[in-house]
Amino acid sequence: MTHYIGVVHKDADSSYGIAFPDLPGCFSAGESLTELERNAIEALELFLDGEDIEAFPASDMTDIRAGLSEDDQGAMLIAVPFMRSGGRTVRVNFTVDAATLAAIDAAAKRRKLSRSAFLVSAAHNEMSGAH
Repeated sequence: MTHYIGVVHKDADSSYGIAFPDLPGCFSAGESLTELERNAIEALELFLDGEDIEAFPASDMTDIRAGLSEDDQGAMLIAVPFMRSGGRTVRVNFTVDAATLAAIDAAAKRRKLSRSAFLVSAAHNEMSGAH
């Protein structure tokens, strides 16, 4: 998983805004930091959809901070995860106690998902902070 560094701004009478120096033209906004992070993750997915990720290397936070203009010196920096969806599926084996497995299966059934789809969705939500 790659993390892109976003430069976050907020004026007193505005939403939070985020831009990615490594991805010119990729930006988003949100009313809260939680909403901003969710929207930023979506912006990264849309911006990089179908792109060769190697063409967009992620810079280190220290490098981003050093490259900020004077106007951006007071901005907050956050690392936003990018995880490409899709690709080939891989069979895995893991251990879980029986009661937890029963709860997972019940939750998956309520959502009309397979166990695997439910666990992948839960993992994505956890990694992206969407929980």
